[in-house]
Amino acid sequence: MSGVTSATGSASCRFAQHFVVCGLDTETGLEPEELAGESFEQSPIRRSFRSKVLAHYPESTDRSPFNRDAVNMLCMPRGLSFRSQTDRRDSRFHSFTVARDDGTHSYGFVHMYYEEVTSAQITAAMQTLHQMHHVEHHSTSSSSRSTSSASSPSTSSMDSLVSSLDESDAASLVERPLLACLGCTVGSFQPARDTLYVSKALCLLTPLPFLLAARHFLSQLHQAVTSHAAPPLPLESYIHNILYEVPAPPPGRSLRFHGVQGPIVCQQPGPEELPLGDYPLGEAFSLLGVENLVRLLTSVLLETQILLYSQDYQRLMTVAEGITTLLFPFQWQHIYLPLLPAPLHHLLDAPVPFLMGIQRRDGAQRSTLELSNESNLCFVDIDNHRVDPPEDLPLFPDQLELIQEVNEVLLRFGLQPYGGSTTTKPAPAAPPCLSSLVLEDLMEDRRNGNLGGEELAVLERLQALARRCGGGGMAGGKTLGRAFEEEEEELKAAKMNVQLREVFAGRFTSMFGRYEEFVIHSASDLESWLGNREGTSNFDKGSFLSAQPTTHLHFLSRFLETAMFSSFVDSKVLSRWADQEPLQRVFDRRLERERLYNTLEDDPGNRLYRKCTVLHESVQAMERRLLKADHTAIHPHLLDMRIGQGRHQQGCFPRLQADVLAQGHHTNNYWLFSESTLVLSDWLLFSVILCQSKLLDPSPSAVTQTQRGFVEGLLRECRVKTRHMLMERMGKESVELGQGEANITGLQENRLIHSLCDLLERTWGHGLQLKQVSRMDGQADGRGTQPNKLFVQTMSGDLGEVGQARAWIHLALEKKLLSQHLKLLLANHDLIRQLYKPYAFLLCEEEREQFLFHLLSLNTVDYLCFTRKFTSISIPYRVVITPMKKLSIAMTMSNPWVCVSGELGDSGVRQIPKNTQEIIFQCQNLGRLSTLQLGQENSGLLAKCLVDCVIVHNEITGHTYRFPCGRWLGKGVGDGSLERVLIGQLVSPGGEEDSGRWTGTPPEQGSPPQSGRTGSLGSLSRKLSSAQVQEDTREAVNNLVKHFHKAEQERGNLTALLCGEGGLVRSLEQFLLHGFKSSRLFQRSVFIWDFVEKVVVSMETADQMGDLRESTELCDSLCHYANAINASPRNIGKEGKFQLLVCLGVRDRLLPQWLHLLAECHLTAVQYEKSALVRDRAAVHTLSRVLHTLHEFPIALETALVKGVDL
Repeated sequence: MSGVTSATGSASCRFAQHFVVCGLDTETGLEPEELAGESFEQSPIRRSFRSKVLAHYPESTDRSPFNRDAVNMLCMPRGLSFRSQTDRRDSRFHSFTVARDDGTHSYGFVHMYYEEVTSAQITAAMQTLHQMHHVEHHSTSSSSRSTSSASSPSTSSMDSLVSSLDESDAASLVERPLLACLGCTVGSFQPARDTLYVSKALCLLTPLPFLLAARHFLSQLHQAVTSHAAPPLPLESYIHNILYEVPAPPPGRSLRFHGVQGPIVCQQPGPEELPLGDYPLGEAFSLLGVENLVRLLTSVLLETQILLYSQDYQRLMTVAEGITTLLFPFQWQHIYLPLLPAPLHHLLDAPVPFLMGIQRRDGAQRSTLELSNESNLCFVDIDNHRVDPPEDLPLFPDQLELIQEVNEVLLRFGLQPYGGSTTTKPAPAAPPCLSSLVLEDLMEDRRNGNLGGEELAVLERLQALARRCGGGGMAGGKTLGRAFEEEEEELKAAKMNVQLREVFAGRFTSMFGRYEEFVIHSASDLESWLGNREGTSNFDKGSFLSAQPTTHLHFLSRFLETAMFSSFVDSKVLSRWADQEPLQRVFDRRLERERLYNTLEDDPGNRLYRKCTVLHESVQAMERRLLKADHTAIHPHLLDMRIGQGRHQQGCFPRLQADVLAQGHHTNNYWLFSESTLVLSDWLLFSVILCQSKLLDPSPSAVTQTQRGFVEGLLRECRVKTRHMLMERMGKESVELGQGEANITGLQENRLIHSLCDLLERTWGHGLQLKQVSRMDGQADGRGTQPNKLFVQTMSGDLGEVGQARAWIHLALEKKLLSQHLKLLLANHDLIRQLYKPYAFLLCEEEREQFLFHLLSLNTVDYLCFTRKFTSISIPYRVVITPMKKLSIAMTMSNPWVCVSGELGDSGVRQIPKNTQEIIFQCQNLGRLSTLQLGQENSGLLAKCLVDCVIVHNEITGHTYRFPCGRWLGKGVGDGSLERVLIGQLVSPGGEEDSGRWTGTPPEQGSPPQSGRTGSLGSLSRKLSSAQVQEDTREAVNNLVKHFHKAEQERGNLTALLCGEGGLVRSLEQFLLHGFKSSRLFQRSVFIWDFVEKVVVSMETADQMGDLRESTELCDSLCHYANAINASPRNIGKEGKFQLLVCLGVRDRLLPQWLHLLAECHLTAVQYEKSALVRDRAAVHTLSRVLHTLHEFPIALETALVKGVDL
C-alpha cells in the first residue's frame, strides 16, 4: 500500500533543487550576444541577444550554491531569439548537466517557448535595429560593408538607440520606404503589422536524472500558462510543491506526485540494480547505429577527446548520457560538457580528454570548426549518423558478437538496428475528448494497484467502451487512449534501456570478472597509501593481460592505462578503510552472484562469448515500480499568498511571489558523499583537477586560470608517465639500485609509447592557432631532425599525418633523441609565438624546460618501439666482419655470405663483395635481430679466417648488434666449419654518438678470451668443478622454464637461451667435457661430436651383430638423428652439429634418453675418467630429471638452426 510522503528535510532527499526562469530582462533591454558567432548582416530578428536569469528559487546559500551565469548559458545556449507571428514558434525541450566542485552533477531540464513581447521599449528597440539594418543594407557606398561592430551598436543596452536619435533622423528612418529585397524582406519586422515574440525558458534542477518526470512537470506548467482556463491553483503552489514537498523516491521505490494537469510517476533502481538511466538509449542507437555507437563507446573507454555535433541540443545530451550510462561500472573522469555554449568554445583547446557537444549552425560543416588538435579526437556527427574515431582505434572485445546481441534486443522492441521502426501500422486516430474526472481517478488507482478484481474489470470495460465510442478525454485535451499509449511507450523505452545496459554490463562482467585477484594491496593504512600513491601500482597489469584472450589485448592494454580504470582500482583499495563506491558495490555483488552460479570461466584466456541471461528478469522490478507507485507525495495546495497574486494571464508566465517560494531554502542542502569519494577526487593521476565551477565561467580571468590549470596538469602528467615508463622498463629494484633491466617487450611497450604519443599530441596542440603546423616544420631550426623526418615521410603504408607524427616519435625515442629533437623544434621562439596563443603550454618557458627534462630521462633505458611497431617498412642494414687482430698472417675468404635473422624474418643470403669485409643491403624490417649465418664457399685450404665477431648496424634506428664468433671459418682448421650460426646481442642503444660510427670499415677489435669459446677440450683454458658444471646446467634449464611461463608477447629470444652464452648447449658441452681423456699431443682440439659419432658407430655395429643391450628404439633415434645431421648439405662443423643435435633433442623430447645412452655406452668408460660427471649415475639421473621439465613446453626452433635437416 502506498504511503504519503513529504520532503521537508534536506535537499539530499528532495526531487528538485531549484526552479529557474530565464528570458528577456526588460530593464536592461537588448544586449547582443557577442560570442554567438553570428553576423550583423543578418536581420535583427534573426540575431541572438543576451538572456538573463529572471528568477530562481530558492536563493543560493553556502550549502546550495547557485551558479547564475552557468545556468543561464545552459538554459539558453544561443541566447534570446525573437520571432514574429509568421514564424514557427514551437516549444522545445532540452536538458544539461552542471558539474560541481565536489565531483557530483546536477541535471537541468529546460522547457523553452515563445512569449509575446509586451514591452513598448523592447518593440521600439527592435524596430530601430531593423531600420538601421535596412539603411545599411541599401547603402550605395562603393566601399566595403562595415564591420559588425559598426553596422550594429554593441553597447550594453540597445533600447537607448531610440533616445539617442534626434527627431529628424528618426522621422527620416520611419518615412523612408523599405525596398523589397531578399536581405530586408526575410525576417523583417514592422510593429504596426507584426507581433513580436521572444524565447523564455523554464528550468528545473534536480540531483538525479529524472528526465521523464521533469519533462512532464515543465510541459504541464507551460500548458497551464497557455490554457484559456486558469489552473486549479496558482503556479506558486505547484512550484513550491515540487521544490519542498516532493521527495526523491528511495532506492528500489517509485513515487507519484502531481503536476498542474495530472499525476507524474518517477522511480529509482534498487541497490542491486543498475543506476538510474532515464535517457532513451533506443534513440541514441537509432541516431548513430549500433556499430557506430560501439565505436564511440570504445573511444570513450580509451579516454580520447569526444566532440558531439548536432543541431538539436537534446540529441547531444541523449548521446552523451546514453554512452556514459553504458560505462558501468566505470565513470568518466574528465571534462564533461555535453552542451557547450558559444562563450565556452575556448575549452575545445583543452589538452585533456573531454566529452563535449556543440550545436551545428545552419549549413555548417566540420571544416568550419576551429579545432587545434584532431589527432586524438572522436568526432560524432549525430545528424548525419557518422562517427569518425581517431586513428589506430582498437576493436572492442568480441565486437561483432556484441553488435549482434544488441541488434536482437532492438528488434525485440521494434527498432531497426540502424534506426527506424519495424512496425508499419499507422497510429490510430485520436478520438474526441470526453471529460470524465471519475475515469481519471480510476486510472490513478490502477497505477497504484488500489483496485480489486471487480473494480479492475470495471475499469477495463470503461476503457474499452471509451475506445469504441471515441471518448476517454482527460484534462489538457489529451485523450484517454493517447494517455495509455504514452504510458506504454514510456514503459517500453524504460525496459529497453535496462536490457541494453544489461548487455554491456554483462560484457564488463565477463572481461573483469576476476579483477580482484590482480589488485595489489601494498599499504597497511590509508595515510601511507595516499603518501606513496604516485609511485605505487595497485594492479598487476602484466598478469591480468597474460590471462586474457589474444584478440582482447590491443584494447585492454590501453584501457588499463586510463584514469577511469585507475579510479576504479583505487576505489577498490580505498574500500579497505572507507565505504565502498556505490557503482563498485553493485558490480562486486554481481560478480559474487556470477561466481555463485559458476558462470565465470575457469580459463579466461579461452573465453567464449556468452549472451546476457538476465534480460527479462532485470526489467521486472522496474516494471512493477512504474505500474504500481510505492509512495505518493503531498498534493499541491493553496499557499499563504497576498490577494491578487497568482492571477492567470493566458500565454504569459506570471511574476512569481518570491517570499512564498523562498520558504524552506534553509533546508536546501546538496547530496552528502562519503569520505572516500572526496579523497578520490583529489589525486586522480591523469585527469586535470580543475575547479568545475571555473570551467563554466567565460570571464577572461577564469579562462586564464583554467588554461593555467591545463598547463600544470600536462606537466604533472608528463612527470608521472615518464616515471611509469622507467619503472615498467627497469623494475622498481633496478630504479633503486641504478642497474638492471626488466624484460618488457611487445604489448607493454606499445601501450606505454601510445600513451606518450597521446600526451605529446595534446601538449603540441594546446593553444595552437592553426590547424596545420607545416610552417613550423619548415621554418623551425630542426636540421638534426631532418633524417628521421625524411625517412618517416618515405615509409610505405597508408600513414596519415597523425600516423607519420607518431612514427617520428617512435623513431626518435628508439634513437634516444626525442628530447633533443623537440628542443630543436622549439628553438625558433618567434615562430612559436606566432603559431600559438599566449596561454599555450609551449609558451610557458619554465614548464616547457621541465617537460623536456622529463623526456630526457627516457634515454636511460632502451626501447624498440619503432622496430616492433612498423614491421612492414624497408630498412638498410650494414654488416661488418671483424677478424682477429693478433694474427699477422693474411686472412682470405672465398665468396663470403651472410644471412641475418630476427623476430620478423630473415634477410636471405647476401653475398659480400670481393676484397671487402662489409656489405650494406636493404630488406623488410627484421625486428630485433637474433641469429646470423656466416659462411663461405669450399675453395680449398687457403680460404680460411679466424673471425672475432660480426657487427650488424641498423642504419635507421642506430641499433648495433654484435654476433661473437672467436672461431675459424675454413677447411682444415678448427672443426672444419664453412658455416657458423652466431647468436647476437644488442650492444649499442643508438643515439647521437653512434649515428656516424659505421661510416666505413670499423677498426679491428681485440680477441676475446679463448675460454669464452665452446665446443672443444683444447679450447678450455680452465677446468670447471663438477658442482659449477651442474649449477650452470640447472640455471640454463631454469631460464628456459621461466621463458615459457611468461606471457607469449613478453617472451625474449629462445635461440639465445638455447645456443647463446650460458645457454643449454653450452652447459651440456661442459657436462660432457668434464673428465674427458685426451691422448693427443699439445692438447689439440677434441670435440664432443667426435665422441657422439663413435657411440653411433658402436651402436650400429652392435645392432648388426645382435649384441645391442640398450633399447633398440632409443638407439635407432640417436643414430637416425646423427646420420641425418652428417648428411646435411650444410658444412656447419662439429660444434654446429652438436648444437643442432641438442636443439633437436630438446624439441622432440629425446634429450634425456640420449643422455642415458651416452652414459651407459661401453666407450664412455674408455674415453672418460672415473671422476667424470657422465660416469656418475646420480649426476646423470639428476640431469635427466631436470631436462624432463622441458617436455611440457612447445619448443619451436629458428629456421637458421635446422635449415637443411629434414627431421
